[in-house]
Amino acid sequence: MRIAVDGMGGDFAPKVVVEGAVQAVSEYGFEVVIVGDKPAIEAELAKVGPVPSGVSVHHASEIIDMHEPGATSARAKKDSSICVATDLAKRGLADAVVSAGNTAAFVSAAMLSLRRLPGVERPGIAIPLPSIKGPVVLIDVGATINPEPEHLLGFAAMGEVYARHIFKMDNPSIGLLNIGEESSKGPDYLKQAHQLLESSNLNFKGNAEGKDIFAGHFDVVVCDGYTGNVVLKVSESIASTIASFIKDQIKKDPIAIIGGLLTKPAMEAVKKQIDYAEYGGAPLLGVNGICIISHGRSSAKAVKNAIRVAGEFVKHRVNDRIIEAVKTLK
Repeated sequence: MRIAVDGMGGDFAPKVVVEGAVQAVSEYGFEVVIVGDKPAIEAELAKVGPVPSGVSVHHASEIIDMHEPGATSARAKKDSSICVATDLAKRGLADAVVSAGNTAAFVSAAMLSLRRLPGVERPGIAIPLPSIKGPVVLIDVGATINPEPEHLLGFAAMGEVYARHIFKMDNPSIGLLNIGEESSKGPDYLKQAHQLLESSNLNFKGNAEGKDIFAGHFDVVVCDGYTGNVVLKVSESIASTIASFIKDQIKKDPIAIIGGLLTKPAMEAVKKQIDYAEYGGAPLLGVNGICIISHGRSSAKAVKNAIRVAGEFVKHRVNDRIIEAVKTLK
């Protein structure tokens, strides 16, 4: 299995990308090709010590920065690390692509180069979120901002495949994110999507409110990309804010400091549950290739886990499963 990694993508590239790639090759036995500025990548490889034979470098002369417009940059910078890595997958020289770079550019490059899977009208980015009952798949979180009702039905089918084959959920339950449980709630496109989902062969359980996500009332929660991205960013902010509140309060009270030390193992376990680095990356579902989008602030650990996730998608033939699922929608 060979995975292409955008060596220049992310806030801390190429350093953490190189470290994560080396760790992934050592732990999982994959071949990893790091795409980007060859001298810069090789300089970082020299710092990590002996480099596993499964690591290689493929030069790309351009970089798409985080602030650049995605679609325009993907078309203009054909030799950027994002576009070259995606092209390797198109040409069959890589089984999957991982990038912590400009998300819009990665989505655009994937759509331009890899195209969509048969039967898929719009791609969706799926992200696993923690809940009290285990991971919840939220789709879409940014690929399709203004979907039609039929697109939301497709997101549900793709999210169901993800939950079933990656998280091993049996008959995953699906909810449609809305402002209330009643089918009459929300704008027209959500009402129409509710009807489509209700008449489908998916395990649709009705509308999901925001509070239901982290309570684990649904295994898959479907929404438009705009709403999903807001939910994701707010969730990240709340987690870090609460952690800061707890630390500040503990520092103010000597007794609380002792309690903090006693509860440290539990706090570390909670931190692991909500740490995006543990999940690695979010798959862009619906494109004719395996693309894993990592957080822009990814650490080496997050890059390593994103490569692991890419390998799991290849192993479980997720795209083949999506094609089958879309065909059977009714």
